[in-house]
Amino acid sequence: MIVDWTKESWRNYKAEQQPLWPDHSQKQQTLSELSGLPALVFAGESRTLLSELKSVSRGESILLQGGECSEEFSGCNGSRIHNFLRVVLQMAIIISYSSSKKVVKIGRIAGQYAKPRSSLTEVVNGIELPTYRGDMVNGFSPTLEDRIPNPKRMIEGYFRSAATLNLIRAFTKAGYASIHEIGDWQKHDFSDNPVMVKYSKLADEISRALDFTKAVSLSDLPQLSETVLYTSHEGLLLDYEESMTRIDTTTGGWYDTSAHMLWIGDRTRQLDGAHVEFMSGVKNPIGIKIGPSIRVEELDAILNKLNPENIEGRITLINRFGADKVADHLPAIIRYLKKAGRNVIWCCDPMHGNTYKVGKHKTRKFESILSEIGQFWSICKSEGVYPGGVHLELTGENVTECIGGMAGVSETNIHHNYQTNVDPRLNAVQGVELAFELADILKR
Repeated sequence: MIVDWTKESWRNYKAEQQPLWPDHSQKQQTLSELSGLPALVFAGESRTLLSELKSVSRGESILLQGGECSEEFSGCNGSRIHNFLRVVLQMAIIISYSSSKKVVKIGRIAGQYAKPRSSLTEVVNGIELPTYRGDMVNGFSPTLEDRIPNPKRMIEGYFRSAATLNLIRAFTKAGYASIHEIGDWQKHDFSDNPVMVKYSKLADEISRALDFTKAVSLSDLPQLSETVLYTSHEGLLLDYEESMTRIDTTTGGWYDTSAHMLWIGDRTRQLDGAHVEFMSGVKNPIGIKIGPSIRVEELDAILNKLNPENIEGRITLINRFGADKVADHLPAIIRYLKKAGRNVIWCCDPMHGNTYKVGKHKTRKFESILSEIGQFWSICKSEGVYPGGVHLELTGENVTECIGGMAGVSETNIHHNYQTNVDPRLNAVQGVELAFELADILKR
């Protein structure tokens, strides 16, 4: 029990990447309103996720975490949420069927409305403007009026998250996520792509197996008719996260009810920083992004603060080194923490370390993403720890943001449907193709 922790104690520490709200009274009014709104998720759901993550830490399940780089308010519509759920269900069934392991599905969704940025301002069309920090902070339109941080956007972010969660719960509990609907999950605009044809053959094979279970009266098991998609986002805006943190009446513990799982970014994981302080007191499962700049001694101290009882499933280390650096950094970190006896889930984020620019567009090569995943799996195995899963930026839309794979995106056609305002995402074809590649890794 952390005696000196309160949900406000982070205010005594340096808080990186926080918006410069121009109107203090408006901010306080907004936070007061947020504090009175209902929880978005429930403490019991976060405890269930913790239990499922324990199975990941023991190598019994696979973690599939993915979604938008930065959600936009305009993306809160049925079609886009439906398309995203489709690709997650497709990826999960491919991995699960090939590995005979349960897939724990966590979306970067229903709250991923804020992003850390490398500078306070940027120059657009010759005018210096505050940097876009996600729709929960300011607007993307390059005007001074839109770029000034507005705390009322946190209220809109809350209600957009609530609407998204409502639809997710409906899809996952009301029959659409039933494995008997496996054929419908492939109904994207590009279902004739070779990787989708490959998925169709797998779906037919699984459907035949389901026909057998029906013949022997096993096809009505609840596990086959519904699923769970947990939610997560970077716990960046500490004002917002504090307002959404409540005492669980069942256990008496503090839970951040904005999402089932939160993570601390690579820019905000300072041992003496406000984000680590805040996360140390909430009982949600926590992720920590780590890149080449991490010092393993500091990481060990952060783990001691966030998880002093060394609870299995509590901490997921999300590695984001890059295909050309993962072999130089990851083995030593694993050895150190293994020797220290730290219980952590090892998870690969093959996106952020493989970003480069083509003209004005940021992109990532599909082959580099696969390379980092393959190296991650091999390193974990050779060092005697379980590779837990992957953390991806992806969408169900037919975007042209990441290069390569069967989607046919190249440097020459990247501009055809480049939609992201921040970082490039895998499209649905690339996500499904990646799932088949990961399935092959698991088989080997």
